[in-house]
Amino acid sequence: MAPPEPIRIGPAGWSYQDWEGTVYPKGLKRRQHPVAFLAQYFDLIEINTSFYGHIKPGLGRQWSRAAEVNPEFLFTAKLNRAFTHSPVAVVESTSAATIKPNPEDESLAKAGLDSIAAENKLGALLIQFPVSFKNTEENRAYLASLLERFREYPRVVEIRHATWNDQQTLRAFAEQGVGFCNIDQPILGRSLRPTAHVTSPVGYVRLHGRRYDQWFTAERPHDRYDYLYTADELQWWKGRIDQVAEKAEKTFVVTNNHYKGKAAANAVELKRMLGQRPVKAPATLIETYPRLREVVDSETSFLSESS
Repeated sequence: MAPPEPIRIGPAGWSYQDWEGTVYPKGLKRRQHPVAFLAQYFDLIEINTSFYGHIKPGLGRQWSRAAEVNPEFLFTAKLNRAFTHSPVAVVESTSAATIKPNPEDESLAKAGLDSIAAENKLGALLIQFPVSFKNTEENRAYLASLLERFREYPRVVEIRHATWNDQQTLRAFAEQGVGFCNIDQPILGRSLRPTAHVTSPVGYVRLHGRRYDQWFTAERPHDRYDYLYTADELQWWKGRIDQVAEKAEKTFVVTNNHYKGKAAANAVELKRMLGQRPVKAPATLIETYPRLREVVDSETSFLSESS
C-alpha cells in the first residue's frame, strides 16, 4: 500500500456569480481563469458543472492547464445527474426504475472525464444520489451496474439515505474498490448521519452545511448552501477527517456550502486545523470573512491580487 498523500481540501465548484467581490477580486476573469486563481490557495476543486451538463473535452483540458500554477492540484468531478437522479427528481423519487440516462450520456460523460484524466488531474469520480435513493435490491443492482460502467475511474459514491450505512454496503464497496463519501448534511428523517468510512484507497468527505430550514424547501437553490460552519463544528469534523486520512491513501475534503464563498472560507479554516502550511486566502475573501485573519499566514495572503 502506498504511503498516504497530504489531505487535499477545497470547494465544490468555482463558477458562482456571488463569488465576484466575495472570493474573487472584481474583474478577475479578464485577467486570470478562476481555476488558476483558486489553485493558488487550494489543492482541490470538485467540479460540479459536470452534474448538470457533460464536460466538454476542450474545457476539461483548459481547466487542467489552468491548474498548473499548483503541481499538487487535482480535480474531482461529479457524475452527470442523468445516471443518478430521476429526470423529474423534484416531484418523483429517484430509483432504478426512474433513472433514465440517454444512450449517448455515457460516451459524453467519459469524453469529458478523460480530458482531465489524460492530464493526470482527475482524483476521483463522485457518484452522488439523492436521499430518495434507498437501499433496495433493485437499487443495489443498478448501482453495481453503474459502477462497472465507470470502472476505469477512481469511484466514490455519495448516498444520503441511512439504509446504505450497513456492513453489506461497506463490504460491497471494498470488494469493488469503491470509496464511500462521508457527508455532513441536515439530519432530517432517514438522512445519513456523519460517518468516517474508508472502503477504497480514496477517502472522501463532503460538507454541505446545516440549513435545516431550507434543505428541502428552498425557493432559491443557493439557500440550501447558505451556511458558514463555526470553528467548533469544523473541529468536530477534523477528528473524523483525521480518521479517514489514517486509512486512505488519498483523502479529499470538499466544502459544498458555496453561497457567498462560505465554502472557500471554511476550506481555509480546515487547512489550518489540519496543520497545513502556509495557509493563504484571497484578500477579497478575508475582507468578506474577517475571522480568517486569525487563520491565514498574513505574508502570503495577497499574492494573487498583486500578480
